[in-house]
Amino acid sequence: MTADHDAFSVESVYAELLGRAPENKMEPRLAPLFRAMDIMGEPNKAFPIIHITGTNGKTSTARMIECGLLAHDLRTGRYTSPHLTRVTERISIDGAPVSDETFVRIWDEIRPYLDIVDAELTDAGEVRLTYFECLTILAFAIFADEPVDVAVIEVGLGGITDATNVGDGQVAVITPISLDHTELLGDTTGLIAQEKSGIIKEGAFLISAAQPTDAAQVLLEKAQNVNAQFRFEGVEFGVESRTIAVGGQMLDLQGLAGRYPGILLPLHGEHQAQNAAVALAALEAFLGGGEKELNLELVQEGFGAATSPGRLEVMRTSPTIVVDAAHNPAGIAASAAALQEAFSFSKLVVVLGVLAEKDAEEILNTIKESYGEEASEIALTQSKSPRAIPAAELAEMAVDLGWAEEDVHISEKLDDAIEWAVERAESNNDLAGGVLITGSITLVAEARILLGRPGEKEGA
Repeated sequence: MTADHDAFSVESVYAELLGRAPENKMEPRLAPLFRAMDIMGEPNKAFPIIHITGTNGKTSTARMIECGLLAHDLRTGRYTSPHLTRVTERISIDGAPVSDETFVRIWDEIRPYLDIVDAELTDAGEVRLTYFECLTILAFAIFADEPVDVAVIEVGLGGITDATNVGDGQVAVITPISLDHTELLGDTTGLIAQEKSGIIKEGAFLISAAQPTDAAQVLLEKAQNVNAQFRFEGVEFGVESRTIAVGGQMLDLQGLAGRYPGILLPLHGEHQAQNAAVALAALEAFLGGGEKELNLELVQEGFGAATSPGRLEVMRTSPTIVVDAAHNPAGIAASAAALQEAFSFSKLVVVLGVLAEKDAEEILNTIKESYGEEASEIALTQSKSPRAIPAAELAEMAVDLGWAEEDVHISEKLDDAIEWAVERAESNNDLAGGVLITGSITLVAEARILLGRPGEKEGA
């Protein structure tokens, strides 16, 4: 590929990124990121950062924080992963995916610097910059170029050596920690918290969701060691009350500096209410140092605009088809509680696909325990990802866990799995039947395209 600007397109840049070490092969290192930032003029220091890590709820929380900042007339950058449809979704400006023109132009500008770092790494016998490292550098460069007033940046994996940790978060946000990526992060929530505590910087402000005791202790000690202020959900802030509302829920939240009643959140589930409480505390920490009460109308406006594509998202009705990217047992359990609260399905047919690095058996077990007889039929399928567990392998696990063979459908193709699930949901003229497509984000992304939601907004 030449350096000629006209030769680049989002698709060609993406193809080049995919040619690097893949996303799930993140390198536990930061030196090349700091080197890239140094030769690019330190775009990582060009704007304040709200940095987010945790096991579940990171992207939803990031989007809520972004909406709150936008309601306060701030220009925002948001960096989240993975994407559902197009790579540009990962780098958002003012709530919308970055324009193709900007994405390509900034890539064109930074590519010579990436080549320098790549050459240095190769000479040292190291892997050149990975897919995720390059995207992270690109995000920082785009946010500095815009420029944004504040960037909301979601960690890719862990914290200490994650590529995003090249930035110093003024506010460090930690969503609920549970067991995931245990082969990389540790097999207890305390060990995982140790890795995630790496985003808590000297003099920063820690906002944490309620955590398991061992994880909370680790975060508290890290905050104290670096002179960071700290506030924990359930101690200094939280959800006071929540009631089901049309299209979501009505919340009364206790913040750090005040009480915020009557907040309509157009997302389902107790876990999203918890994410909202964390997002509100982060906004208070960033906008007023945790001591200044925010304008209630602006808070209501911000949360009222929140969306979370691919998270308990209704794609169709008759029968109702819901997609939900719940890719670990804790996520499946939270979604099940939300789905049962928000919808009155007499019968639910599950379509599931899981990636190889996930605990598929425990995911299936959680589905069985959470839904019981309500979801006695299941379609096992696989996304196009090379990391997808074969559908037949998932089906063997399901039968071993107690599903009747006649209630387990195997389909390597997602469209066939959806078709079967819709037929089963509509059987016996059941008007209250529903379909849940869940598991890996790659599966949910493919389902959204098949069902007619190719992107979040125009240009996505």
